[in-house]
Amino acid sequence: MSTEFRSDSDILGRASLDDLDAIMDISNHDVDEVIHTVKDNADAIFTWDYEKGARPALNKLYEKAKGAQWNGETDLDWSIEVDPSQVLSALSGSNAAGPFAVLAEHPDSPFKHFGDKEWDELAVESLKWRMSQFMHGEQGALICTAKIVETVPWIDAKYYAATQVMDEARHVEVFAKYLDEKLPGTYPINAHLKMLLDDIIEDSRWDMTYLGMQIMVEGLALAAFGFMYQLTEEPLLKQLLRYVMSDEARHVAFGVLSLKEYYAELSDAEMRERQEFAFEAAVRMRDRFLQQEVWDRMGVDKRKVTELLLQVPKEEMIFQQLLFSKIVPNCKKLGLLDAADGWLRTRFEEIGVIEFEDWADTSDEYLAFDAVSADRAAAAGA
Repeated sequence: MSTEFRSDSDILGRASLDDLDAIMDISNHDVDEVIHTVKDNADAIFTWDYEKGARPALNKLYEKAKGAQWNGETDLDWSIEVDPSQVLSALSGSNAAGPFAVLAEHPDSPFKHFGDKEWDELAVESLKWRMSQFMHGEQGALICTAKIVETVPWIDAKYYAATQVMDEARHVEVFAKYLDEKLPGTYPINAHLKMLLDDIIEDSRWDMTYLGMQIMVEGLALAAFGFMYQLTEEPLLKQLLRYVMSDEARHVAFGVLSLKEYYAELSDAEMRERQEFAFEAAVRMRDRFLQQEVWDRMGVDKRKVTELLLQVPKEEMIFQQLLFSKIVPNCKKLGLLDAADGWLRTRFEEIGVIEFEDWADTSDEYLAFDAVSADRAAAAGA
């Protein structure tokens, strides 16, 4: 295994974090494809050690997951009529409005002539885009977790990962149904998210699947679902998110519990490789929220919007920064922030997210998210 450290050009495919040309060159050219094939280079690993509970924390997680399964068809009330404006009224202070309102005042802004009609249209399209990326990301998690079942060497981890495969199938199902029946008009997968998922799947090392999906992608999703849950008053979406978050918290905890043991044995050179992978994932997810597909659909100059967004001070991108509030403390729990002379700490400082390092990690926090068990207990006591 090579221990030579990579440059930013090697990690990101560009020398500068905010290289506009390089960011714009990443686009999804296959928006009409139905099937997307990625080479999975991993070995499938059997274990003949069937001792259940050898890793007590993973066994506890597995037992919790078995009792927290839910049915997306019957446990959610799909008869509820959804008015997109009801969803948007509470969300108007989140991802779209903040930075775009700032951009509207710029003399070169594509938004300077926007009226209420255009802003309402942008809000609706941004919501559809966001929900679509949740759906695509959940399918990525479905594939990656199936890969973990194949590749992780511990039986307790295989047991738990199998429950997550079911969770992810359910998540894809409910997001797809919500978009189809309640919020018609999906978006293709964002090019930056697609690139990240491809990289995670292509890597042959089982722990990289954990790191890329369980810690980075699922960590960001858990934060995003949490903020949307707090803001929306639409009852179907609120319940959907509440149940999905119950699952997602276990998924992130699964990554933390598994990798903490494994990373304790790695060298600084091996940890640096994991740091580089985490940094690349963080940048890809940041770039994803430039939502270039929305600008295409609305006929807005996406290059100009992207250029202006990259100029917005980090402290004004509050929603985007808060999405890393689960990722950073979990990376710290794994020793990734300060291994190899603190390389990842420095990079997280550059993208403005290191402030979250002392927030709660998810290895114990998942118990507080268990909405499914709470609802069943309440129903039984009624």
